[in-house]
Amino acid sequence: MDNWFKLKERGTNVSTEIIAGLTTFFTMVYIVIVNPGILSSTGMDFNGVFIATILASIVATLIMGLWSNYPIVLAPGMGLNAFFAYSVVGGYGVTWQVALGAVFIAGILFIILSVTSFRYMLLDAIPASLKHAITAGIGLFITTVGLQNSGIIIASESNLITIGNLTEPMTYLTIIGLLITVVLMAYNVKGYLFIGMVVTAILAWILGLFQLPASIMAMPQGLSTTAFQLDLAGVFSNGLYTIIFTFLLITLFDTTGTMLGVAEQAGLLNKDGKFPRSRGALLADAVGTTTGSLLGTSPTSAYIESSTGVAAGGRTGLTAITVSVLLALTLFFAPIVSVLSGISAITSPALIIVGYFMISVINKIDWKDLEVAFPAFLIIILMPLTHSIATGIGFGFIFYPLLKLLRGKGKEVHPIFYIFAVLFLIQLVFLDH
Repeated sequence: MDNWFKLKERGTNVSTEIIAGLTTFFTMVYIVIVNPGILSSTGMDFNGVFIATILASIVATLIMGLWSNYPIVLAPGMGLNAFFAYSVVGGYGVTWQVALGAVFIAGILFIILSVTSFRYMLLDAIPASLKHAITAGIGLFITTVGLQNSGIIIASESNLITIGNLTEPMTYLTIIGLLITVVLMAYNVKGYLFIGMVVTAILAWILGLFQLPASIMAMPQGLSTTAFQLDLAGVFSNGLYTIIFTFLLITLFDTTGTMLGVAEQAGLLNKDGKFPRSRGALLADAVGTTTGSLLGTSPTSAYIESSTGVAAGGRTGLTAITVSVLLALTLFFAPIVSVLSGISAITSPALIIVGYFMISVINKIDWKDLEVAFPAFLIIILMPLTHSIATGIGFGFIFYPLLKLLRGKGKEVHPIFYIFAVLFLIQLVFLDH
């Protein structure tokens, strides 16, 4: 084990890695409740998505742990699941089967990128400010979803949105749950999101907002309702080319940024700051995304919650493997997870808080450079207002090269970026109707 994971070389041991895995697990296990809850809004079977979420996470995390030897966990990404449910299925009016088809194609492209040098070209083509804008915009988008699901904000004919009735049980319980979770976060309590969910669930049960299931545990069942149901033909008949690109883009940026951050925290980067074994790490996400689409879930992504395990001493893939084992055990708790995911007051605080973390990168945008700052602004503001991540990215990616051209700086734009702009222009003008 020491030879495989290089425990002594990285200054760790088996017990430390297991504790780190436990720490990471409790900070990210909320996804097994939130993800099925979000995707089931599209008509997908909850149990099927629940099992697919866990299995895709296990596959991707095991590859990360065994091949790349990083203490990084992967699971269906927040933001990506909201894009899948509310933008692709809800906004474009396609079936969830078609959306899974788009995820599958994006996953295959991701696999190709992961084993070639094209991944560097794609990453280098897009300015850092626009990458940060995408993250911030998604954060604002999923925060809006959390506020809407809880009833804190509601639709308004005169103002588009307005404040909801704060005396509604689910609404005021969401506010209480949010406050509890933020206080836990302020005191650096490990697993604050999960603990906040548990406390809110207990309050909801006391208030009589839900009934406990007859059985807390059960054998996993229902995967057949979502597995291998993807509709590839529907992707092309509906012209979802920029949707594929958006899935690919978000997954690539999110995973790369998270892995670099966690690896730097763990002291695992090279002396020149580069990310060793990046091919295997990216391939873990690519395979996880592709596997997830086949089983019935949205794309996987590296989880920033992995940093909690690193803070607890995790330095090797043994941390990731520990999380995989614990995730496998959660397969048998579908009855209680199904009930809890249906309580918006339990899941909404997690959406709001994750959105807060994502939008915090807004200070990394170079607001003094109008040519990137204004496109970044469009990305951030249009994602929640149009309820579409792809639309926000599209406007930003069209305005950026356009501004550069009008200012005589067209050569500063990477050639592949012009292809991005044309694709989004075609999608927005001719296909989004």
